Amino acid sequence: MAAAAPTVGWIGTGRMGYQLALRLLNAGYDVAAWNRTRAKCEPLAEHGAKVVDAPADLADRDIVFIMVSADKDLEAVVSGPGGLLANGGAPKIVVDSSTVSTDASARIRAVVEDAGAQFVAAPVSGNPKVIASGKLTVAASGPREAFDAVAPLLGAWGRGVTYVGEGEVARLVKIAHNVFLGVVIQSLAEITVLAERGGVSRAAFLQFLNESVLGSAFSRYKTPALVNLDFHPTFTSVLLRKDLQLGLAAGKELGVPMPLAAATDMLIAQLIGAGHVEEDFATLVLEQARRSGYAIEAENVPVDDGLAPEEA
Repeated sequence: MAAAAPTVGWIGTGRMGYQLALRLLNAGYDVAAWNRTRAKCEPLAEHGAKVVDAPADLADRDIVFIMVSADKDLEAVVSGPGGLLANGGAPKIVVDSSTVSTDASARIRAVVEDAGAQFVAAPVSGNPKVIASGKLTVAASGPREAFDAVAPLLGAWGRGVTYVGEGEVARLVKIAHNVFLGVVIQSLAEITVLAERGGVSRAAFLQFLNESVLGSAFSRYKTPALVNLDFHPTFTSVLLRKDLQLGLAAGKELGVPMPLAAATDMLIAQLIGAGHVEEDFATLVLEQARRSGYAIEAENVPVDDGLAPEEA
């Protein structure tokens, strides 16, 4: 890495943010970090990060990344009391990798630009295990020169960074991605239960599917959840429904009918109503089995999820 590498600020060290900040530290970048719950941020200090007391303390960094949960959180850490821009300073570039609405992203872009900085929307596709396997992907939008400046840092996160255009279009790309995620997992639950009810083990059916032309990295890494009912959360049903709602709103605004997404949204709402709010969204298979008249059981067999960590 060149001696003139930019200094980095990081806001939001939850499950995803922590792992992405760690990859930048491991790539040799100078990182200072903040999180609302300081204890979630402090382990980064063991890897060389400086932990600060408020987002405003990161305003002197060259590039500041943000990874928070919702629109209101993004607005709070950028323009709220103690926020990144609260004391009149600003980094050169702000990169937001949260999954937020296009409206919120546009509002924050305007605030950041008014402060004299550039703003890049860079939502990601993946989870902490995907990050560890080096398979995270990123869609980015904003000024091309700003993207070119941050592209090497985004490239440290995984295997693919795609510049998709100006403004907030990366938000639409991420929302469309997550709508597809919801439709696919519901369909996968349906056909897996169908095969099981016909006498085929879930492990055998999914092995066949994963080795066919319809198999994918997604179907493979969800196989342990569907076979062994391992619902350790990678993405909860509540978060998935939030993104489906954003997708349906975008479809209404742009005049694009989305009947499959609407049906999936209803089924996920039922899943949440059944109490599956903290587990992984693959719990859809439980509801599909219930509607099919049987109590699904874990098969307890070894399954490869295709996400072996990168070799050091």
